Amino acid sequence: MMHITPQAELSRHHTFSIKTDCDFLVEASSVEDLIEIYSNPEWEDLPKLPLGTGSNMLFTDHFAGVAVLNRLKGKQVTEDESFYFLEVAAGEDWPALVQWTVENDMPGLENLALIPGCAGTAPIQNIGAYGIELKDVCDFVEYLDLQSFTVKRLTAEQCQFGYRDSIFKQQLSGKALITRVGFKLPKNWSPKTGYGALQQLIEGEPTAKKIFDAVCQVRQSKLPDPRVMGNAGSFFKNPVISSSQFDELKLHYPSIVGYPAGDDIKVAAGWLIDNANLKGYSHGGARVHDRQALVIVNFNDATALDVLSVAWHVKQTVWQKYQIALEHEVRFMGRTHETNLDAIFEGKANERL
Repeated sequence: MMHITPQAELSRHHTFSIKTDCDFLVEASSVEDLIEIYSNPEWEDLPKLPLGTGSNMLFTDHFAGVAVLNRLKGKQVTEDESFYFLEVAAGEDWPALVQWTVENDMPGLENLALIPGCAGTAPIQNIGAYGIELKDVCDFVEYLDLQSFTVKRLTAEQCQFGYRDSIFKQQLSGKALITRVGFKLPKNWSPKTGYGALQQLIEGEPTAKKIFDAVCQVRQSKLPDPRVMGNAGSFFKNPVISSSQFDELKLHYPSIVGYPAGDDIKVAAGWLIDNANLKGYSHGGARVHDRQALVIVNFNDATALDVLSVAWHVKQTVWQKYQIALEHEVRFMGRTHETNLDAIFEGKANERL
């Protein structure tokens, strides 16, 4: 039997831990539960929001709809001569999954250690860290089609993965609920240690366990624990700019950090924010974290507006200093639909560009 809570308080269900509520909160532990929720005639006209751990979500208002907690569990492993094949239910905790694969000698996910969230939300954002993205290890994604209420499967190629992007944020946004993710991990594993501080932290021959430990060490040293100080991890995406613009910026800012992205350059958003002297900038109970400029934290009973105001100030300042438009990685959920910084500050949006 599904558990339904009317007028539920949501601070425990998203990692910013800001007090807000929704009309209904429902726990789904099976595909059948999901079908029942989305086909309920009493909720037909209400917006519905799937929630895993709420690790990439900021509620900007009371959510006048049904928040659906994904509690689908289970994982299984098959193998052939070349690969381990994992099938993982969408509600499985991502950090626990990565640790489990390392402990069971199935390397390939270790660079993605400690990214908060569930297995089912990982493909939506095409999560990535330390030189690896989900698309590199994904075999398939299964989802519930919310029009036909049938389960369908996409290959990794069909998921149209991009930088923090996928078909689930584009054509299938609002039309699909991920129920299961397949991973393909090569037995002929090769370590990826060339990104960031990993090389300096790993002594001797790199193993998946050493990489996992190093990634955990870096993330824990830089990123605040959301259980202690509410946050949603990296708030902004790393912007992609032309090589010519990057070369021009490098003349003025020799230490600017960027990486090739096809013919363009992906710039480190954290460097842009840090170099604009925005670490520690605060509004109300929210501020730019003093150790990791890419993170906005709820340090003192922040409201959503506090967080949004800090984010807007960061975006405006970075634009004015570098002519680079930052895009937030965190999703903003309004009263009935998803929104963004420019829409919220629409009176001021035109002042920027």
